[in-house]
Amino acid sequence: MSTGSGKRVRLGRIVGLHGVQGQVKLESWTEPRLQIFRYQPWLLTAPGIEREMSGIRGNAQGKGVVASLPGIADRDQAAALVGCEISVSRDVLPPPAQGEFYWVDLENLEVITTQDVSLGRVSHLFATGANDVMVVKDGDRERLVPFVQGLYVHSVDVDTGRIVVDWDPEF
Repeated sequence: MSTGSGKRVRLGRIVGLHGVQGQVKLESWTEPRLQIFRYQPWLLTAPGIEREMSGIRGNAQGKGVVASLPGIADRDQAAALVGCEISVSRDVLPPPAQGEFYWVDLENLEVITTQDVSLGRVSHLFATGANDVMVVKDGDRERLVPFVQGLYVHSVDVDTGRIVVDWDPEF
């Protein structure tokens, strides 16, 4: 299973305007937050909008992040992009460290128990603050499995497309 080839990773979104020269305020989901500028080109998407953009520059502004987008020179042009999600191709991200995973690489993997019972496939993940949670779907059934390596998640093999978990199939 390839980790790139068309997969997109959401890195943030445009949340507002800054000044009158077309700069925008960003919500960055990278750590540290200015890391978002290292990964380009961006794909900006919203209902009715899909635009690829390279050469974005930016800086921290108080508690937020401000960006200058090439070809966006005034406030009206920038306003049309407020609400766009910022994604990049999975291929532009560095390989994860040993034992770490990008959520996009876990999506659609089969989840099986240590007793070899299939629970379904990873639909998506979300953060709770305490730990990440996998949403595992099997038909109409949905299970929420904490992504805690060692305790619940015994192994992840992206190449074979399987995650082995210690989880009660009835839960």
